Amino acid sequence: MNLSIVNLASIAVFLSVFLFPSFNSTYWLKWRASLIPSTKFGADLIVKNGVIFTSDPSFPFANSMAIRDGRILRIGNYSSLQDLSGYGTKELNLEGKVVVPGFIDSHVHLISAGLQMARVQLEGVNRKDEVVRRVKEAVLNVKRGSWILGGGWNNDLWGGELPMASWIDEVTPDNPVWLTRMDGHMGLANSVALKLAGVTNLTKDPNGGKIMQTADGEPTGLLIDAAMELILSWIPEASVDERREAMLRASSFALTRGVTTVVDVGRYFPGSSVEHSWQDFSDVYQWADSSGKMKIRVCLFFPMETWSRLHGVIHRAGRALSNWIYLGGVKAFADGSLGSNSALFHEPYFDDPHNYGLQVLEFESLFNMTIASDMSGLQVAIHAIGDKANDLILDMYESVALKNGKRDRRFRVMVGILRIVLPTCVFISSA
Repeated sequence: MNLSIVNLASIAVFLSVFLFPSFNSTYWLKWRASLIPSTKFGADLIVKNGVIFTSDPSFPFANSMAIRDGRILRIGNYSSLQDLSGYGTKELNLEGKVVVPGFIDSHVHLISAGLQMARVQLEGVNRKDEVVRRVKEAVLNVKRGSWILGGGWNNDLWGGELPMASWIDEVTPDNPVWLTRMDGHMGLANSVALKLAGVTNLTKDPNGGKIMQTADGEPTGLLIDAAMELILSWIPEASVDERREAMLRASSFALTRGVTTVVDVGRYFPGSSVEHSWQDFSDVYQWADSSGKMKIRVCLFFPMETWSRLHGVIHRAGRALSNWIYLGGVKAFADGSLGSNSALFHEPYFDDPHNYGLQVLEFESLFNMTIASDMSGLQVAIHAIGDKANDLILDMYESVALKNGKRDRRFRVMVGILRIVLPTCVFISSA
C-alpha cells in the first residue's frame, strides 16, 4: 500500500516537472532545469542581460544566449533558454553590454605577426635611443653570430628621420640585425648583416626595389621592397614549431580583439620567397586543422606566381577544406607603401622630387598572371597604394574582365587609396 502511494507520487512529480505546460514561469523553469543533469544537449554557459545583435532582420536583438563548448546553442530572451540550463550551467550577467558577431579582418599576415610578437618589438617607439636600447637588450639574449630580428618601427613617430645602420652598429658588433618597418615594405640591416649579404656601394638596385644610400654612395642599411631579398635570403627560416606557435599566438591575440575570421595573405612581401605561404599551409594550417588546434577561421591567399598550384588544390579538394580553412585566391604587388616612399604616384614625393615610387612587378608579367588566375576561377587581389598604381590595376582589371567574360569575380585592390583632386575637396567643403 505504501509502495503504491510512493509510485503514484513519483509519477505525479514527473508529470508536473516535465509535461505540464502550465508550469512555465522563469522561477519554475530554473527549478525544473536544476533537476536535469547537464548533457551534451544543454548549455554550460548562459549569457544574460545584454544587448545581443543577432544579424536576423526579423529578430535583430536579444538579451540572452546559451553556449556550450564555445558554440552558440540558442539566442533569445532569458526565459526561453531555461530548458537548456541544467546542473553545472554557469551564468554571466552582461549588465547591458553589447554583443556582436565576431569581426572579419580582411587583410592580415597572421604567422608573420605571430613571429614578430616574439621578437624585438618596436611598435609605438618614438625615440631613437629607445630603438637602440631595445636592440641592445636583445643582444644579451642571443649567441654571437645569431640573427637579431624584429620590427614594427615607424619613423614618423620620432619626427620622420629614417634610421641607419650606424644607429645600432655599436651595440651589435657580432650579430647581424634585420628590423622591418611597420608596413613590411622597408627594413633596416646593420653593417654586419650588410657585409654578410655582400651589399656594398657597388650593389645595384634590383627591379622593384631600392638600396638607400648616403650622399657618398654608401648603403645606409635601409632596403626597400624587392631589395629586401638581399638580406631576407640570408636569414634562417623559422622552424616548423616556431611558425605553429606564431599562428596560435596571433590567433589568440585576434580573439582578444573580437576577430574570429581573417583573410591571411601569408608571409608574402616583396623580396620574400613565394614558398613561405605553401610551407605554412602544409606545416601549420593543415596540422592545426587536423589536430583540432585552430582557434579562428582563415581564408588563405597565395602568391600569384603560384596560381596554377592553387588551382590544382582547389580542383582536387574544393575551396572549403574544413569549417576552419577556406582557400581564397591569389595576391600580387603593384607598388610599395607610403611610409617607405615606394607607393607609385603620377607626381613625385614632396620631400624627394626625383622619386615617383616603385613598380614592384613588371606590368606585362602581372597582366598575364592576372588573366591566367582569373580564367582559372581564382579571386585576384593586388596591393596598390599610389594613384598611378591604382590606375594601372583598375585599367588592367577592366581589360581582364572584357577578355575573360562576365562572372562574379570580385577583384580586390588591397590597401588602395584615391587621390582627391582640389575641385572635389572644394565641393565637399561647401556642401
